[in-house]
Amino acid sequence: MTVQLSTSVRNAELDAIETAIGTSAVLKIRTGAQPATCATADSGTVLATCSLPSDWMTPASGGSKALSGTWQDASADNSGTAAHWRLYASDGATCHAQGTITLTGGGGDMTVDAVNFTAGQQFTVTAFTLTAGNA
Repeated sequence: MTVQLSTSVRNAELDAIETAIGTSAVLKIRTGAQPATCATADSGTVLATCSLPSDWMTPASGGSKALSGTWQDASADNSGTAAHWRLYASDGATCHAQGTITLTGGGGDMTVDAVNFTAGQQFTVTAFTLTAGNA
C-alpha cells in the first residue's frame, strides 16, 4: 500500500524546506562528482557562489515550488565544468540540498545558462523546482 498525501500537506512540506534552510541561503556550483549525501564533505572546486534572495523560492502550489528572484553570480570564482550544486544555510558550510546541473533543457535537477565556466564570467540559474512526492 502506498501512502498518499494531500496537496496542502505536500505544499507545507515544501515550504518547510525554505524555512529550515533560512532566508540567506547560499548556492555553490561545483566541479566533479556529487557527494553521497549532504552530510558528506564537499567535493570538487567551487565555480560560482550565489547569495540567494531572501525569499529564494516561490510559495508551494500544487505540490511544487520554484526558484524566486534572480539566482546569479556576477563573477564566477574559478574556471571548470559544472557537475553538481549544493545549497547551504547562510554560513555557506551547512549543506541542506544537492543535485545535478545541466544546461537549460538538459534534464538536470537544476538548469543553468552555462556549464563551462571561465573565472570572472557571469552565471545564472535558469530553472530550479522542488516537487513533493506521494501524490
